[in-house]
Amino acid sequence: MCGRFVSTTEPGDLVALLDVARWNPTEALAPSWNVAPTDPIHAVLERVDHDTGEVVRQLRTLRWGLVPSWAKDRSGAARLINARSETVDQKPSFRKAFAARRCVIPADGYYEWRPVPAGDGRKAYKQPYFLSTGELMLMAGLYEFWRDASLPEDDPAAWLATATILTTDATDSAGRVHDRMPLTIPRQDLDSWLDPAHSDRADLHHLLHRPADGDILVRAVPTAVNRVAENGPRLLADAPDPLGIADR
Repeated sequence: MCGRFVSTTEPGDLVALLDVARWNPTEALAPSWNVAPTDPIHAVLERVDHDTGEVVRQLRTLRWGLVPSWAKDRSGAARLINARSETVDQKPSFRKAFAARRCVIPADGYYEWRPVPAGDGRKAYKQPYFLSTGELMLMAGLYEFWRDASLPEDDPAAWLATATILTTDATDSAGRVHDRMPLTIPRQDLDSWLDPAHSDRADLHHLLHRPADGDILVRAVPTAVNRVAENGPRLLADAPDPLGIADR
């Protein structure tokens, strides 16, 4: 699974790089080296403009952890940070979003952990690894809107916009660390993936790819990242690899 990631690209750069036509600078997020479930995240998506009827590409701020529109409350968001690509078009929580509400979530890379057994007077612990391609990853995602029925409809807090990241079986170097990995959308397929009118399930599945075909760079990083309150570039510093599975 993908349970923590890094996102440091400036929103203005994302707007230019991904041909975004609309975004609100007041919603810009600061760079984060430790994005965790339920955090706000940047996502690129396309929505129909109610005034013009045109489809507009937007950079939006969503909350990581999808809340289905039919959910009674928002409490399950932390459990739906990932969606298995193999069944995403069948599960009630995701199938409507897969058909019409797709997005990409930009990331520098993501973290995974491996347990290290106790030894030499040391307690057992989890060693974090950072997995990346060296380029911006456009992680495939879905988004949803949830309405809090306890609030008036015109209250901004009445609507919650959330997202999830699609995953698949990990291969090659990523598979050394964890058996699942996020899927990405190649830049040339971005138009097709984001198009809300594109609903052919087989075609959509063909747009999903493992980043770098699964052969991505794996680095051991400091255990400080294990604490969600920690943040900053220091989390990506090189660290000793007790399991010998890193590329360097």
